[in-house]
Amino acid sequence: MPVPAPVAHPAIAADAHRVPAPFRTLAVRSDEPGHADRARAPYGRVHVVHAPFLDAGARAALARHAYARMQVGEAFDVDYAPTTPAGVAGLAGLVELAAGPEPGAAIVTPVAQALRLTGVLGDALPPYLRSVATRIDFLASRGAGFHNDVARHWPRCLFWVLALDATDVEFVMPHAGVRVPVTPGDLLVFDPVMAHGLCRPADAGRAEPAHFDVQDDASRQLFLTGELLLDDARWAALGAPWEPVEAHAARAALDLRVAQFDDRGGTVQRVHALRGCMQR
Repeated sequence: MPVPAPVAHPAIAADAHRVPAPFRTLAVRSDEPGHADRARAPYGRVHVVHAPFLDAGARAALARHAYARMQVGEAFDVDYAPTTPAGVAGLAGLVELAAGPEPGAAIVTPVAQALRLTGVLGDALPPYLRSVATRIDFLASRGAGFHNDVARHWPRCLFWVLALDATDVEFVMPHAGVRVPVTPGDLLVFDPVMAHGLCRPADAGRAEPAHFDVQDDASRQLFLTGELLLDDARWAALGAPWEPVEAHAARAALDLRVAQFDDRGGTVQRVHALRGCMQR
């Protein structure tokens, strides 16, 4: 049976930022030595690709395995479990459909083909294949309060998540006005330095823990996830070049590496204590 082709939706604009005074824009510094004196603006798009190559039976098999390995008993719990492409392909029953000679190609190839539709790594397929083959994890949650991911090398990455199990939930970036309904088979690509969370659509962009605290299957979510590591040239091509921190300080940028967020509404906490944060 042929694998259904992924379908890309128009990229969602995520560049009209709601920035708290006294700041006027957003940026992120990295704790990597190679970018110690530089920062970049957030990437201004969220990509959504519907990639229905895993049927309900395959998703259920992956869910049984993944949920057994992770603890998401309380609202806003988030847990990761490392896996391998070969392991995912085997659990999903895709081994006989392998799309190449390498173990795990049956999962690497369709995910890479879906990611390629975003264009974030360029037009050629091999960079996407290498990225998916390098790292793939399970991510489980019961909703998610607003947070960002800036530790280690993540300011140089975009994240992707492929929904395996999700009911009545949406992906929200409060400072960019982004709300995306998420259903099984949806693959999202986004900049993890922006605050993001998982909310109920009825909550109008707020993350309410009480609405994920019911101990039933509909209160938890499961994804496959990985990183897309971009070099400086790709960041520049996407409109988010790494520049000297002084350039961002002159724009009165808020450094997202040090910002803390209210987990329900996403409000930046203790804003005035962050004055001067964009200094070398």
